[in-house]
Amino acid sequence: MYIQMLFRQMNIEDQLKTNNLPPARKLSLSILVTANLIDEQVATALKPFDISIQQFNVLRILRGQKGKPANLSTIQERMVSKMSNTTRLVDKLITKGLTERVICEANRRKVEISITEKGLELLKEIDPKVDAVEKELIQDISEEEIEIVTDCLNKIRK
Repeated sequence: MYIQMLFRQMNIEDQLKTNNLPPARKLSLSILVTANLIDEQVATALKPFDISIQQFNVLRILRGQKGKPANLSTIQERMVSKMSNTTRLVDKLITKGLTERVICEANRRKVEISITEKGLELLKEIDPKVDAVEKELIQDISEEEIEIVTDCLNKIRK
């Protein structure tokens, strides 16, 4: 928490101990450093549950299917981090009993993934912890500022 408070008070140039960054680099570095801070805080909240951010993301994607299974490509395209090895993530979740493979009766080559009841129960436990982390991270930002920043980030990803 202390480090988080310290970073909030420091601009990116002070934090990285550099000066006169061009605006585009200043913005890029600010986004990267902030994303890393968020990842670290969320990973810390997930640690007691023995689950990674990427595994958490897969579980949320599967929960969003509302009981319908998803194939690996659907999961991959919805992942926040496209660098993730979806097959490996799903295999780990299956080993933990949080997801299961469903083989299509009509086409046995078609394999889909579903979240288990155990996976849903785990998300019910985890969600409030992650929500609290996210809420704490933005506690000094107004709703209007959140909308402005979100709109600006959307423009970058256009």
